[in-house]
Amino acid sequence: MQNMKLWYPYAQMKTKQENFHVESAKGTRIKIKDGNELIDGVASWWCACHGYSNHELNMAAMEQMEKFSHVMLGGLTHDPVNDLAELLVDITPEGLNHVFFSDSGSVGVEVALKMSIQYFSNKGYEKKYKFVGLKNAYHGDTFKAMEVGDDPDFHGAFEKVFKDAYHIDPPKSGYNLSEEEVEEDIAKLEEVLSDHHEEIAAFIVEPLIQAAGGFNFYSPRYLERAREICDKYDVLFIFDEVATGFGRTGKLFAMNHTNIVPDIVILGKALTGGYLGHAATLATSKVFEAFYSDDPMHAFMHGPTYMGNPITCAVALKSFEIFKRDGYLERITKIEKYLKERFEEIESDLIHSKRVFGVTGVVEVNDSEDLKGFQQFAYERGVWLRPFGNYVYTMPPYIIEEEELSKIVDVIKEWFKR
Repeated sequence: MQNMKLWYPYAQMKTKQENFHVESAKGTRIKIKDGNELIDGVASWWCACHGYSNHELNMAAMEQMEKFSHVMLGGLTHDPVNDLAELLVDITPEGLNHVFFSDSGSVGVEVALKMSIQYFSNKGYEKKYKFVGLKNAYHGDTFKAMEVGDDPDFHGAFEKVFKDAYHIDPPKSGYNLSEEEVEEDIAKLEEVLSDHHEEIAAFIVEPLIQAAGGFNFYSPRYLERAREICDKYDVLFIFDEVATGFGRTGKLFAMNHTNIVPDIVILGKALTGGYLGHAATLATSKVFEAFYSDDPMHAFMHGPTYMGNPITCAVALKSFEIFKRDGYLERITKIEKYLKERFEEIESDLIHSKRVFGVTGVVEVNDSEDLKGFQQFAYERGVWLRPFGNYVYTMPPYIIEEEELSKIVDVIKEWFKR
C-alpha cells in the first residue's frame, strides 16, 4: 500500500505504481533505496543541468545561508537579487532591461500575462485582456497558464472555465522550413489578430520547442514573422523559455536563434541549476514604462513571498558562473551531435518519428501502448527515463559523459528491438 498522505503529481493515486525511493544523488547518478543506481536521462524535469550535489552550488547556498536565508523584497533588498537581475539583463538580448522574480515557472507565466493585461490597461486600452497561444502548448498548471496552454491531458478538467484565449495550429516541425511553409503557419496567426486584435493583449509561445505538448521543434523564422505580425496589430509577444532557457536548444536561449527580441520572457528550471524553485520574468523598457508613473494604480501589484530569495539567487549566480566557465555550450554541441548519430540506429515499425534538437532527443511512437512498461524496463537496466503519451525522450544533465549517454540510447534502442 502506498503512502496516501503524500499526493503525487500527474498520477491517478488509486492505480499508480509506487514511486522509486531516492536515497541520494550525485552527478548524473540517482541512488535508489533498493540499491539500484540510475543514470538520470531527464534531469529531473529538465532543470538539473549540473546534475546533483554540485560542490560549488552547495557551498554557494551554505555561504548565503550563514548570512541570511530570506528577506522579503517589500521594502528590503540585497546583493544576490540585484546581482542576479543585472546578470540576466546582461546575458539576454538587448532591450530586456527589467526583471521580476517569482518562485516557479507557472507563476512566472502568470506574471507575464498579468503584465500584458495591465500594460494595455495602464495605457487606456481596457478591452485588451485576452491571449493567443499555440495548440498543444504547455505553460504551467496555474489558472491563466493553463488557459493559454492547450493540453487536455493535463488540464481537461478545467476547460469549462477557460474563456479568454484563442489557440492556433502550431507551426510545422522543422528548423529549416521554406518561406512558403512559414507563411502558411503565420497566416493563421494573422487571421486571429486581424479579427480580434482589439481584445488581444499578447501572443505567447514556447520558442522553438513545444516541450510537454509533444516536442514539436520548429523554425526560428516563424518567431521572426510572428514578431512582425504582433507589432502590426499592437499585441505583445511573450516567450516562455522556462524549458528552453540555459542551453537546451544549443544556444544560451532559444531567442538567440532569432534576430528579434520578445516583449516579455519567462525563465525558470535551469535558472538555479535545478536546486531551488525560482523564475524570472524579463520585460522590455517599453513594457516597464507603462507601469512607471506617479499614479499608484499603475503599479504592478504582484508579490510572491519568496521572490528573489537570497539563497536561490546565490545558487543561480554560481550556476551561470559554472555554465560559462566550463564551456557548457560546447558540451551541448557534442551531446547533440552524439544523439543525432545514435538515434539513427533506433529503428522499429512502432516508431512514428525521431528528432533531436540541442540536448533533447525524442522518439515518437504511433500508439502510447507501445511504451507501456518502458519506465520499469529502463529502471531495471540502470537508467531513469520517464516517457509520457507517445514520447520517450532524453534531456540529460549537461555534465553527462559519452559512456552514460550511450547507455541511455542503448536502453531506448533495446526496447524497440525486443
